[in-house]
Amino acid sequence: MDAGAVVQKALDGVRLTADDLLVLWSCNDLTLLAQGGDAIRRRKNPDRRVTYIIGRNINYTNVCWVRCSFCAFYRVPGSHDGYVLSTEEILRKIQEMVDLEGIEVLLQGGLNPRLRIEWFEELFRSVKDVFGTRGVLLHALSPAEVRYLARISRISLEECLVRLREAGMDSMPGGGAEILTDRVRNAISPLKDTASEWLDCMRTAHAVGMPTTVTMMYGSVDTVEDRVEHLVRVRSLQDETGGFTAFIPWSYQPDGTELGGHRAGAHEYLKTVAISRMALDNIPHVQASWVTQGPRIAQISLDYGCDDFGSTMMEENVVSAAGCTFALSVEEIERVIRAAGYEPRRRTTQYHLIERTEVGGSC
Repeated sequence: MDAGAVVQKALDGVRLTADDLLVLWSCNDLTLLAQGGDAIRRRKNPDRRVTYIIGRNINYTNVCWVRCSFCAFYRVPGSHDGYVLSTEEILRKIQEMVDLEGIEVLLQGGLNPRLRIEWFEELFRSVKDVFGTRGVLLHALSPAEVRYLARISRISLEECLVRLREAGMDSMPGGGAEILTDRVRNAISPLKDTASEWLDCMRTAHAVGMPTTVTMMYGSVDTVEDRVEHLVRVRSLQDETGGFTAFIPWSYQPDGTELGGHRAGAHEYLKTVAISRMALDNIPHVQASWVTQGPRIAQISLDYGCDDFGSTMMEENVVSAAGCTFALSVEEIERVIRAAGYEPRRRTTQYHLIERTEVGGSC
């Protein structure tokens, strides 16, 4: 079957197989792939709107013992420039976000052996006590962080997630997925969770009522076969739980990392977006990665399958540590979306639309 026939299969509403996806990845006709990705995007999100959220990325610590070779952000325990933000500093950062009408805190860090579950419970309760009436949402941690937190706190994964939820954690981001094959994970992060462990943490989160997103970091040591396996495994779990709200593909950023290598270009990104949108027929949203691709390519990706522009971020430390420094204000995000012929709409973490109000400044 050629790529055109596979795209038509997707347009006809037939689920694509792993072999179909391999055919698409061998195709360099971006116009054809865009046709498929855009059609599925419009089928799942028919209105000509592109959503975004006003939020802030807060890295509560940079201390991590795992030493992933693709990460330029971490510092090992005991490092002189390792840090843990105080509750007061985190609340100050959230206040700055709230002053700009922000509602989502993306809170992530590293696997810090000094931080047990009680630290997070106290922090989350403090955030909700101060900002709960302002509608602030905690989109926090990642499967690797949660699994490690459960282990060092000597509790089950389910108990850990329930306690975090009860303390105020609203949802979990899909960070740390990288590529969900053990061949790739053993090569780039051998001390981190396995593909099955990552998926099982998401399965458990969904079972206790906590929605999540899911990511894919491609372009390190992965092959197209690895990428296809990643998409198929994500789709299979979504069939089982329905807990993924959005898929976010982004390219590996090599600068300053131990792994090194090359940065995948715009052609590969747009191909990945289109194929992912056709493959993941059960995930409602695909988010553009302007943080890694820049606003222009993210804008183009809206015609390849993306229907969401992510968060204003306000600050970003992990990707920028690897040499990627794009930043956008609310006004710029809306301008880019309108220039592509879409209507910008603000949303919550769970993709509920919210009414527009005037923004008190740029993020």
